[in-house]
Amino acid sequence: MLILLSFLMTLPVNLLMFGHHPDWLAFVKSATISFTVGLICFLAAGRRRHSLRQRQMFILTVSAWIILPGFSSLPLLFSDMKFSVTDAFFESISGVTTTGSTILTGLDHLAADILLWRSIMQWMGGIGIIGMAVAILPFLRIGGMRLFATESSEWTEKAVPRTNLLARGLVISYLAITAGCIALYWILGMDLFNAVNHAMTTVSTGGYSTSDSSMGQFPQLSILLASTLFMAIGAMPFFLFVRLLHGQYQPLLRDQQIRFFLKFLLIVALIITLYRVVMEDAAPLSAFIHALFNITSVVTTTGYASQDYTLWGPLVVVIFFFLTFVGGCSGSTAGGMKIFRFQLSMLLLKEQVIRLLHPSAIFARHYNGRIISDEIVSSSVAFAFIFLATFAVFSAILATMGLDLTTSLSGTATALANVGPGLGPIIGPAGNFKTLPDAAKWVLMAAMLLGRLELLSVFVMFSPHFWRR
Repeated sequence: MLILLSFLMTLPVNLLMFGHHPDWLAFVKSATISFTVGLICFLAAGRRRHSLRQRQMFILTVSAWIILPGFSSLPLLFSDMKFSVTDAFFESISGVTTTGSTILTGLDHLAADILLWRSIMQWMGGIGIIGMAVAILPFLRIGGMRLFATESSEWTEKAVPRTNLLARGLVISYLAITAGCIALYWILGMDLFNAVNHAMTTVSTGGYSTSDSSMGQFPQLSILLASTLFMAIGAMPFFLFVRLLHGQYQPLLRDQQIRFFLKFLLIVALIITLYRVVMEDAAPLSAFIHALFNITSVVTTTGYASQDYTLWGPLVVVIFFFLTFVGGCSGSTAGGMKIFRFQLSMLLLKEQVIRLLHPSAIFARHYNGRIISDEIVSSSVAFAFIFLATFAVFSAILATMGLDLTTSLSGTATALANVGPGLGPIIGPAGNFKTLPDAAKWVLMAAMLLGRLELLSVFVMFSPHFWRR
């Protein structure tokens, strides 16, 4: 991972070919350090193959998402901008976890190499999240992809005999979607530099932009629609795109999670559009496009903003706060609680209502044509509990640091769900996290990592049973 990271660090130096003047020494130093440490670790392990046990997989997963952001912060620390250690770590952890919260201001005048590196961090984090969700978390019996483990294994065994083709298909799908996003942005009026940067942060649902006004810097509504499309694609299960590469398009069309996800975005956008048309006399078409874009941005945990939606009225602010928790589909680049958990909750609610009328009834829960085991349900309930408990604890910690209620609640929510902007004048869509105390930034960094790793994979390591042989 570190060796691959070192090669990615050399990409901003290529901006010399496009007339920019990158701080090449900062990236060369960072790449050299990362490559050297990675090579030492590789040589120390020898050529032997090691079969990782479940406990080692937990440690590998958690440590990778701590170590890689640490090394990713090196170009920021070595740059001419003189980042503090806290700010450099915050920006890199926010980038690699595809959260999108930033401490930077004046993005319109920021050096092109730093802007590109921020986008690369998010793009790298996006493919890492997909790989973790599809390949690692089901093995650890954590995360939403457990629900689709049967379908995934059936596909890999019958349609593609070798499992490594799944990883190859994920990379090809990710590259193809990114290339398509770059091309569409460029056709619709972005210059190539902006198209590349925004495509990487759109597909990864990261949300870093090249301007303080985020996507509001582009007046074309067509660009907002294109961004909405690719944010939604980035929030869909990527293993279904791999199946699409092999001509299996029906699972993508029939997927219950995707259909609910798209309907949810459309319904909420229509509600907010109607509210703005009635209360503000807003133009219906423009109001709908901006509502759909910003809702998709928050639900997919991208964090772009085309307008300051906190000015649309108190009802909209409340809606956006709760949208922060939703998230995209399982097996995607998006964060949050994930759509499938809300669907399971609705199934359980329906079951309990019917059980009140028919106490002796026997139920078989079905999702995407498959029976849902009690283990999946209990795991989902446990996740919801620990998510809300963590949210309460972290909000209280931020409040003890002197932050106001809105900043404490929305800051914790946006970090745990990996969304990006919070609410209020400080960390809202028109602000950033620069003015927060350093201690608060470290708390939010911990929340970003917990949210990205589905909470349970981190908390299990604090159990005494984990360390017993």
